[in-house]
Amino acid sequence: MFLSNNVNMNNYHGRKWFLLLIFAVYRKLDPVDGLKCYCDTTGPSCQNETCETDGFCFASTTLKAGVKKFEYRCWHQESIFPPGDRPIWCREGEHAGIFCCATDLCNRAFVPESTPTAAAWQVVPWIIGLMVLGVCGAISFWWAKRSRKLTKRGSGHLFVVDDSLCETRHPILGTATIRDMIELTTSGSGSGLPLLVQRSIARQIQLADIIGKGRFGEVWRGRWRGENVAVKIFSSREECSWFREAEIYQTVMLRHENILGFIAADNKDNGTWTQLWLITDYHENGSLFDFLTARTIDSNTLVKMALSVATGLSHLHMDIVGTKGKPAIAHRDLKTKNILVKTNLTCVIGDLGLAVRHNVGSDSVDVPSTNRVGTKRYMAPEVLDETMDTRQFDPYKRSDVYSFGLVVWEMARRCGAMPDEYQPPYYDCVPPDPALEDMRRVVCVERRRPSVPNRWHSDPILSSISKVMKECWYQNPAARLTALRIKKTLANIGSGDYIKM
Repeated sequence: MFLSNNVNMNNYHGRKWFLLLIFAVYRKLDPVDGLKCYCDTTGPSCQNETCETDGFCFASTTLKAGVKKFEYRCWHQESIFPPGDRPIWCREGEHAGIFCCATDLCNRAFVPESTPTAAAWQVVPWIIGLMVLGVCGAISFWWAKRSRKLTKRGSGHLFVVDDSLCETRHPILGTATIRDMIELTTSGSGSGLPLLVQRSIARQIQLADIIGKGRFGEVWRGRWRGENVAVKIFSSREECSWFREAEIYQTVMLRHENILGFIAADNKDNGTWTQLWLITDYHENGSLFDFLTARTIDSNTLVKMALSVATGLSHLHMDIVGTKGKPAIAHRDLKTKNILVKTNLTCVIGDLGLAVRHNVGSDSVDVPSTNRVGTKRYMAPEVLDETMDTRQFDPYKRSDVYSFGLVVWEMARRCGAMPDEYQPPYYDCVPPDPALEDMRRVVCVERRRPSVPNRWHSDPILSSISKVMKECWYQNPAARLTALRIKKTLANIGSGDYIKM
């Protein structure tokens, strides 16, 4: 009896453990009754985006007409075939777009690999990379373009280099003066200091005091190793004028005793904005306008000054042919404020920002891209009435000659025993700041020219000078003298040969 009871008890425990094992396997493989799942349908079975099931939580994605559709719902045990088994499409690895799980709300986080979100995350790094490359490329292109514009490399243009290069490659900076450096390194054929040295010197200049202002900016007297230099500081809006003037000054064979001596050009950052510097020789007498306003001159000084301006203009207009030849250049803004007086009372022509060059090969004119125009008071008739052929170079030279005639008239008024008060050309015909219409009316319509005082006729030199200036401001440009002819005529007047004739 006792044995029988033990056997029964062992069978009971064996069956119990067997049922527990089956229940554990069933819990592992099959769903749990009352499982909560995320759903995206409407109806009594889906309340507050939640449903309950005795099967599985289900999620899937399908593609219809190119649009992906997602489904989230409960999969009940009654829909599973075969019953009690896991659906074949829920088995791992069978279907990438179907997901089954058996924990509460486990299907909410399902995002199939083929959905647009996953694709987007795969593409985003590439998009970001391409955007970064594009931005870097655009910045590099802009910087390269700006660098070429401001510091063109090549003959006759500016170089931007590391300062250490200047120290090692140009030891002449030791104790040499500016003039020594120019003569030693350029043999007088070029203009300005060696291109690799310019920036080094510009950084060593101390500005002393301001000596002039204009529409481009300011002019300062600077000091470099005990020498005075003139520093023309352009405003950032006049970048094109600064670059153009520096470019013209560095024209091969331009250096001349009657052309303002160019030293260097540089762009300097003062901490707030970029300053554009043009460094030239300094002349303590200032401009011819300042000189004539404050002082009078005698007949010999008149001839010397006029001849020096004519000589400088003739050199500008001259086309020097050769391997390192100089193109012909027209000034386009010749006036007393753009002419400087040296200590020996000869003159130099400066301010070449509006100058144009003649391209002999193509017979074309290299015109600056700046919006500046010449001074209205000194404009020739053909410029005022816009009849000048701007495609040809000779009309520009003839326009310079007209302006030169007005400059000589200003000088002649301050000459003699009883000089006249300084006045600008057409002071008695137009307002102090004349408009184009005022000048057009006086010069083109009425064809008036500055008056010649009677006292000039009794002075042989002033009389001869007046004949020259009248031949400079003819209404017909072709009838005007050339700069070379003016130079020779003034040289004859100075020697007395012209007066004797």
